[in-house]
Formats: sequence, C-alpha cells, structure tokens
Amino acid sequence: MASVDSTIHPTIRLLLRDLLVTAALVLVFTSLLLIVSGAPPLDACYHLFQGSLSSWGKFTHVVKVWIPLTLCACGLLFTFRIGLWNIGVEGQVMMGSVFATWALRAGSDNPDMGPAFIVLSLAAAALGGAIWAAVAGFLKTRGGVNEIFAGLGLNFVAQGIVLWLIFGPWKQPGVASMSGTETFPAALWLNAPALLRIPPVALVLVAAALVATGLLLRYTWVGLDLKAVGRNPGAAFLYGLKPSRLMVLAMLFAGGFAGLAGNLQVTAVYHRLIPAISSNYGYLALLVVMLSNYNIWLVAPVALFFACLNVGSIQLPMMLQLDSSLGGVIQGALVLATLGVHGWRQVRST
Repeated sequence: MASVDSTIHPTIRLLLRDLLVTAALVLVFTSLLLIVSGAPPLDACYHLFQGSLSSWGKFTHVVKVWIPLTLCACGLLFTFRIGLWNIGVEGQVMMGSVFATWALRAGSDNPDMGPAFIVLSLAAAALGGAIWAAVAGFLKTRGGVNEIFAGLGLNFVAQGIVLWLIFGPWKQPGVASMSGTETFPAALWLNAPALLRIPPVALVLVAAALVATGLLLRYTWVGLDLKAVGRNPGAAFLYGLKPSRLMVLAMLFAGGFAGLAGNLQVTAVYHRLIPAISSNYGYLALLVVMLSNYNIWLVAPVALFFACLNVGSIQLPMMLQLDSSLGGVIQGALVLATLGVHGWRQVRST
C-alpha cells in the first residue's frame, strides 16, 4: 500500500502544482488586460460566473453548451491518442446536424412516429459525422494529406453544404433565410421536463460517451493499439499493427461523437438547421482536451468551466461595457499557459 501511495501522491502533487501555476499565469494576464481596458478584474470575474451560475435557468444554458462540447472532446481523445490533430471536428459536427436534419425531415409528415425518427436521427448523425471524419482519415492515410489541412478544407466544404441546403433544397416555404430551415414539429424535439430544462436523453448520451471513452481507451485493445501507434508508428507496424487502419478507426470514433453533438444542436437546442449550427464547439473542444492534458476524467470539469465562460461572457457587455469575446481570450490564455507550463516542466526534467 505504501508503494501505491508513493506512486500516486507525487503525480497528484505535480498536477496540482501545474494547475496552480497555470491559474496564476492566466489570472495575471487577464487582470492586466482588464486594467488596460479600464475594467475592474474582480467585477469582471464576478459577472462572468454570475451570468452562468447564479440561477438554475442560467446553469441549464451552461449544461446545454457542456453536453455537445464534452461529446466532441470525447471523440478527440481517440485521435489525439494516435497522434492525429482532428481539426475537422467542426465540420463533423455540421455534417452530423445535416444527416440528423435529413432524418427528421423524413418524419415531419409522421409526427405520431416522432420517437422512432428521433432515434433514426441519432444514428444518422453519428453516421454523417463518421463518414466526414473518414474522408479526412483516408486523405491522410491514402493521399498523404496532412490531417490539419484536410480537416480545415472539409470544414469549409461542410459549411458550404449547410448554407446550400438552407438557401436551396431545404429553404423555408417561399423564402430562404439566415434563420435556417423550417422549425420541426414539437414531436421531433428532444424535450426536457419543465423543472429539469435539460433533455434526459442528452444527459444519458454524454454520460455514456464519457464512460465508454474511458473504458475503451484504458481497458481494451483499441486504446492500447492507438497508444502504440501514436508513440511509435514504425515499431507498431513491426509488431503487426496497421497504423493506417487504426488512424481511420480513430477518426470514425471522433466523427461519430461529433455527429451526435450536431444532432443535439438540431433536436434539443435550435429544432432546425441553422448556418451556425456547430457554434464553434468543435474548435473549443480542441482546447478542452489540451487543457485537460488528454485525460478523460478531466474532460468533463474542464468542459464545464469553458461552458461557464461561454455563457457568462454574455453579461460583460451589459454590465461592464466589455466585449463578450473576453471569455474567448481567457480560454485561449488558459491553453497557452497550460502548454507553457507543460513545456517548462519537460525542459526542467531533461
């Protein structure tokens, strides 16, 4: 037992030290930025969290951001494990929402079968996201295209497809509008109980995603093989592993989770397809995973913190005449500080 404690405690102390140093760096940077802007730092922090945690209604908005953000982050853990930068996760969210919209439009004339079409839309969204991710995976493994460039290109294509559908085949009757497609019948919504205000199905999905990701990456051959290829693709190939297939598999997992996030944006939040359906959650999930140090058990709390910043920043223009983009500045500063502390620790250890 003593040997176990001696192994765990230094790791925990190191993690806490890094978190404290990171928090201090971000606090100093943000405070200086606020002082230059003529705003009191303490008031800004107060309004940020007051705008996200001061009531149950505001907290439910935070959770509605946290759910798709966490789903995207779960998927990204698979691609980061094998050493891929899945920048295309944003497009995978969009294509998940497109496939979900297609399935729900098929059910618009059959509201009595709403639950069946909602289930169909979840499967379609996961498939759509996975297909879009697989395209980037094949471009990487078969075409030699760097996954960053492939992902960015596919993001633009996905955005173009969304706009084309909204202003073309799926436009509202008689008019094409930036407000999106026609709103679906209420029978095709993922509704929430009046007191909870959050769809239970969405909570079950994100809980299942967290548990499944943790188990797959830690206790199955999937996680072990992805880690082996990520550490040393050449050596993994000599041991009989196929890096190309595993890279595509990792992309399929990432795209599937991102597609589910896109579905929830359609069925639980907007109830239609809109141009900004992804809400940049794919890009934000990249920051969540990096700040959580690629640890599945830290993803949920880090995503919750980012969701609080995302929702609470809306208060800044109203209360302090500050631009709401300050929340994004804090998020970026957190990631940069985390990477800086991690790099400093590596330099010290060599």
